[in-house]
Amino acid sequence: MKKYGLRPPRGRGRHPFCTRSIGHRKYPNLIKGLAITHENQAWCSDTSCFLFQGNKWYLVTIMDVFTRKVIDAAIGRHHNSDLVSKTIQTAVMKTHAAPSIFHSDQGTEFMAEACTAPLEALSTRISATDKASPWQNGYQASFFGRFKDEMGDIDRFGTPGELVEEIYHYIHYYNTERIHTTLKMPPSVYAKQFLKKS
Repeated sequence: MKKYGLRPPRGRGRHPFCTRSIGHRKYPNLIKGLAITHENQAWCSDTSCFLFQGNKWYLVTIMDVFTRKVIDAAIGRHHNSDLVSKTIQTAVMKTHAAPSIFHSDQGTEFMAEACTAPLEALSTRISATDKASPWQNGYQASFFGRFKDEMGDIDRFGTPGELVEEIYHYIHYYNTERIHTTLKMPPSVYAKQFLKKS
């Protein structure tokens, strides 16, 4: 090939990020000023990126706004709608319920039809923060801030499996043992107390 000046075709690199889908729509912020009074009234979700052994990893969490309980989480190497949609599906299966409102930022991984369409089929209304307004999803921002502080140096783990195990262990601890500043008790305890009263 060198002799005759021939070169093999070069394929374009694939990007692991989701693109704007045909059905991508803008949604209003439905939880701004809304009184949250019960479970499954509103779920919020976000993605956080962290470096482990020089590679990017992504953590998606879904939280019940009323109880502050992390309903489900997923960890992956790609920041895309597939990771989010799988987390949503598992959260719905775990709770046997769908939220009245699903709130996130306007990231393409959340606004893609793969995520919004299944929720809307369950009569869930989609809510989104305004552009460049992370404080409008403050529940998740607060969780990720504390998560990163309390996890410490994640490069202390030898393998991705050890890291993933510790992340799920932390989420269990957060839900069942850690005293939430606002609730004055762990989210799971708060949820049980509310059920007893209702």
